[in-house]
Amino acid sequence: MSQRNYRSAIVGTGGIATAHAEAVAASAGRASLAAAVDVDLGRAKAFAETWEIPRVHASLTDLLREGEVDLVHLCTPPALHAPLALECLEAGVTVLVEKPPTLSLAEMDALVEAEARSTAHVATVLQHRFGAGTLRLRRLADAGELGRPLLATCATQWYRDEAYFAVPWRGTWESEGGGPTMGHGIHQFDLLLSVLGPWREVTAVAARRARAVDTEDVSAALVTFDSGAVATVVNSVVSPRQTSALRFDYERATVEVEHLYGYTDDDWTVTPAPGHEDVAALWNRERSSVPSGHEGWFAAVLDALDRGEAPPVTAGDARRTMEFIAALYRSAFTGERVRSGQITPGDPFASRMDGTGTPWEKVRNP
Repeated sequence: MSQRNYRSAIVGTGGIATAHAEAVAASAGRASLAAAVDVDLGRAKAFAETWEIPRVHASLTDLLREGEVDLVHLCTPPALHAPLALECLEAGVTVLVEKPPTLSLAEMDALVEAEARSTAHVATVLQHRFGAGTLRLRRLADAGELGRPLLATCATQWYRDEAYFAVPWRGTWESEGGGPTMGHGIHQFDLLLSVLGPWREVTAVAARRARAVDTEDVSAALVTFDSGAVATVVNSVVSPRQTSALRFDYERATVEVEHLYGYTDDDWTVTPAPGHEDVAALWNRERSSVPSGHEGWFAAVLDALDRGEAPPVTAGDARRTMEFIAALYRSAFTGERVRSGQITPGDPFASRMDGTGTPWEKVRNP
């Protein structure tokens, strides 16, 4: 496996851009910050000065025209992800897209198709897959050490006040694609899906309970998996005691993690079933200091590129998570149980996550 230095450009220099800059800086010379891009050139220059980035641009087009970049980190508002990612693929530049990768399943399919035509790749930033605890859980589960998965719970219960939604692009279907299901809980239930594998059916509810937004501010779903496992998924931005919590009940043990925006090994607990105390020993034998976060995700991206492989999380992987989101919304707004593969091109919920419309009136974009 050969190593090289990858020239990274950060497009969109708002809050999440700092996490990307820190991940590049922590790569021990495997990547370097080559450019910063923002429609607000003054903000781009300030960001570049902070991180000692040599070049700034006011547009992605200007950056790609110079042709001196290997990786583009898309840190823009969600509505810009698909068009900018498509521009990168057309230029043959691998693009790393913040969540949610697109606003709809149709846009996700367009990225998958564009990637197939390109020499470059598209990867989504879903960093909780790459913490040591999740990697260990998947290894033990795949090896059969935990027995069959039986039940799981996944809760993203966060708190965002009205001031948070005063930002113009927040709280609308047109700019964010959805509420906490789309933009907040995605990290937790993507981890859930990555562990439990293909999902089969979703039954869900979504509601606007407290915030003056066009999207939901809470949702809940009951999910069945091909394995037969059953899970609940809760997403909220109205919960004063904030938590991100997942629990996996297997035949031989319960494995749990509770954190807020990123976990370490200390946030995980394992409770063996009677007669299977060896599971705790297996878990503790592999303890690690690697937390979930952009640093671990970016290291996995560089490892894959060094091997000549598509970087994680691939467009195909991200599509499965995006299909789950679309299915949750379709079930919530139609009252139907939705199966995997049911949302096909032409379905209203393929082109927009609010599909046939919400049961509440718009307040942001009436």
